[in-house]
Amino acid sequence: MEKALIAMSGGVDSSVASLLIKEKGYDCTGITMKLYDNDDIGEKNTNTCCSDDDIADARAVCHKLGIPYYVFNFRDSFNEQVIARFIKAYENGSTPNPCIDCNRYIKFDRLMLRMKELNMDYVVTGHYARIEYDENLGRYILKKAVDDSKDQSYVLYSLTQEQLKHTLFPLGSMNKTEVRKIAEENGFINAKKHDSQDICFVPNGKYAEFIEQYTGKKYEKGDFVDRNGNVLGEHKGIIRYTIGQRKGLGLALPAPMYVCEKDLVNNKVILGSNEDLFSSELDADNLNLITCDKITEPMRVKAKVRYNQKEQPATVVQTDKDRIHIVFDEPQRAISKGQAVVLYDGDTVVGGGTIL
Repeated sequence: MEKALIAMSGGVDSSVASLLIKEKGYDCTGITMKLYDNDDIGEKNTNTCCSDDDIADARAVCHKLGIPYYVFNFRDSFNEQVIARFIKAYENGSTPNPCIDCNRYIKFDRLMLRMKELNMDYVVTGHYARIEYDENLGRYILKKAVDDSKDQSYVLYSLTQEQLKHTLFPLGSMNKTEVRKIAEENGFINAKKHDSQDICFVPNGKYAEFIEQYTGKKYEKGDFVDRNGNVLGEHKGIIRYTIGQRKGLGLALPAPMYVCEKDLVNNKVILGSNEDLFSSELDADNLNLITCDKITEPMRVKAKVRYNQKEQPATVVQTDKDRIHIVFDEPQRAISKGQAVVLYDGDTVVGGGTIL
């Protein structure tokens, strides 16, 4: 009997995933990854991922299913690979996506190593995506979920062939209403639990406050300037602003202006019009390709530069071992350094990288 290690957040998705995998005859073990304590992130309440309440919910589901349950402490790895990268990105003027780093360095790296140490065969998660083996390519491929509104393939583009081979996504062919119905029919304690929307370690969404509290630093004020260098006012620290931002600037301006660039050297935030936010090209590094080892000639794809964006037609060329250049058919708004660009061929993920 094949053995499955099920990553359980305490939410409804991972709980139903565990039920489905057990029903398929796998020898299942449920685990929750303890990634931080609330004191680590300055949160006293428990309304965060990996809270004691979440652990209690996951344990209750495992007890109901009659499968073992454990908590794995990955706090040090999460601090180093996710939180530290998040802070460094903001300090460098980027807009990070910590969920991608968590998938890359924790769920499908550290957790998969633990799976192998325990002589198990698969890691199972409640992600909405599909994995198939393509006989023609001789490769495992990652595909979008059937429920397009829940698709999470964007944050999974970094999966390697070895990781895809040992990962199961039982919810990839289902929609959310089906999942909740199964949870209710089986009496799961979390059947009606709300989905988490925020970054787990910044549950109030106040990224700059979190960074200052976590690092003990205060980030210097500086000038808001227009594209001609004219001073428009004072900003409150460069980490507080993201590309495309209009609200919360604290300026009285004759017309709407948006954050277009951040000048780290001179500690300036550059504002412009909405039209100034559009660009047709980008470079990305930290490349991971799934459907091929290398892009050998210009490839037509659809690409998305943020999680909630619809894929857009583009041409991609690989310019180096770890780097790609993308030209979109139509200019895209607010392409942000540090975010992921993910390439699609239909519903199949070609690969992706980090926007430079």
